[in-house]
Amino acid sequence: MQFPSISRLALVSGLAAMLAACGGAGQELPAASYAAGSIAPSEEYTIGPLDEITIHVWRNPELSADKVRVRPDGRLTIPLVQDIPAVGKTATQLQEYIAGELAKYIEQPIVSVIVNTPEGNFNQQVRIIGATPQPASLPFRANMTVLDAMIAVGGLNEFAAGNRAKLIRLDSGKGAQAEYRLRLSDLIRKGDASANVMLKPGDTIIIPESRF
Repeated sequence: MQFPSISRLALVSGLAAMLAACGGAGQELPAASYAAGSIAPSEEYTIGPLDEITIHVWRNPELSADKVRVRPDGRLTIPLVQDIPAVGKTATQLQEYIAGELAKYIEQPIVSVIVNTPEGNFNQQVRIIGATPQPASLPFRANMTVLDAMIAVGGLNEFAAGNRAKLIRLDSGKGAQAEYRLRLSDLIRKGDASANVMLKPGDTIIIPESRF
């Protein structure tokens, strides 16, 4: 989803308000360290409205559903089961729910659920705003890093002060926001892998412009 076009003054005011609301001294996050091809611990994506999902029922292709879209009301329908509440569930939770409903009709159903194109709930998105070619709100994906997000928005623009960028993250346990320093110029322009960090759902990356 593309970040809406707004005036420069409104953007600066919004960034200032967000930074003023954040606590912490701007500490740095550890570098992303999982090995390529491995599965790093991550919060599992929760399904949102308009997500496209494939549901496979083992040995029952007539009950399977390929590329079904979650409706705006948060529900979806497959053969035998209508109005399944999907929003807010992980893929694992949804397949367990569907298996329970299908068990009323067939013996021991084995169900798998794949989220093909996650559109993302607001709190399941990563937002990148400020000095980038394409400010955007991106659906969070497992093992998503700052580098992944920056590639998606086209990197830094010519005015970006990448090493003064901030990552704003909600600490759900404390109910407060925390602020972390990012070194985006080192990451993107120098290829410094130690500046690449893992993202979490709901993170916001704010990229200021250089002071002239």
